Amino acid sequence: MAEGYRIDIAPHQGVAKVTWRGRVIVESQRALVLRETRHNPVIYFPRADADMTVMQRSAHTTHCPHKGDASYFNLAEGAALDQNAVWSYETPITAVAAISQHLAFYTKAMGKDFGIEVDAPGV
Repeated sequence: MAEGYRIDIAPHQGVAKVTWRGRVIVESQRALVLRETRHNPVIYFPRADADMTVMQRSAHTTHCPHKGDASYFNLAEGAALDQNAVWSYETPITAVAAISQHLAFYTKAMGKDFGIEVDAPGV
């Protein structure tokens, strides 16, 4: 990692959940909070706690030099579609291995269709 750049991962204390179009699509007491230099904290949810039936793998990918290659998922149900709304580092670099098999959500980009709730301040 670059000098002066930090990534810290810690368990989220309490319950965190994401809603999409009025429906809870993930709720977990096992979420992680990733804090990274120059970025807002991001909550990563275990896939096992998510409703994967509304997630379709997308062809979109990105690369982060500090985390590795990210895969993306569309949220889709019926006619509803929000593209690349979810990302996951399926095989992250060793320094952030804890986020493997976890999902993060672009909640702000989805506007009124999306929400995230946490029961702890500061996230």
